[in-house]
Amino acid sequence: MRARDVSRLPRVEPAGLDAWLLRLFDTIDEANLPWMTALTRACEKALGPDLVDLVPSYTTLLVVFDPLRLEPDAARRCLEAQLASLTPDGAGDDGKRHELPTWYDVSVGPELPTLAERSGLSVDEVIACHSERSYRVFALGFAPGFAFMGLLDERLECPRLDTPRRRVPMGSVAVTGRQTAAYPAVTPGGWNLIGRTSTTLFDRHHDGFSLLRMGDRVRFVSVDRADFEAAGGDATPMDPMPKHKEHS
Repeated sequence: MRARDVSRLPRVEPAGLDAWLLRLFDTIDEANLPWMTALTRACEKALGPDLVDLVPSYTTLLVVFDPLRLEPDAARRCLEAQLASLTPDGAGDDGKRHELPTWYDVSVGPELPTLAERSGLSVDEVIACHSERSYRVFALGFAPGFAFMGLLDERLECPRLDTPRRRVPMGSVAVTGRQTAAYPAVTPGGWNLIGRTSTTLFDRHHDGFSLLRMGDRVRFVSVDRADFEAAGGDATPMDPMPKHKEHS
């Protein structure tokens, strides 16, 4: 569904005793973003001190409220009013622009050869394809500072790994489906790793904690190992994948 159809689709879905899920779209599309950012701001303003948290994604907005201050039915009526009067934010292009220096190499991006084989491209062409595009940040989640970005070139579209890794190094640049991301911390993960960035994506000592915000634009800039390490990047090779089957 395209953004112009928003008046036909929005629905409010229950998400517990203290939350409602607002669903605007059924498919991922960059055209959704101006509507999602507008809805996020409208709900924040309308609920004021009754609001506990807002969790935007590609197609939905989770609204968590304080049930001791606001009855669930009253919260729903308020949210329905925001949907009824919703208009998109301008051109939806007011986010910050970031360039993330990235070292693309099989030692830190072991799925590079796999993507090349799947796409019919060379490894160098895969790197160029990924690094030449600017990506929008659609949502934050999974781990603090983890930004879901898209849309990836269709030639690089790929499924998640059958066997998730128990440990993905901080800064790892990865792809799955038509999404890309960089891991802000050491975590488990099942995305395809293609490189590593030297940029710190999450820092509890900085204002806002997360470098990337919804609506920002990101470009991964290909650098060599020397520049990557000079910028503080960790070039430690990936641990080998376990030989036994795991389940996430």
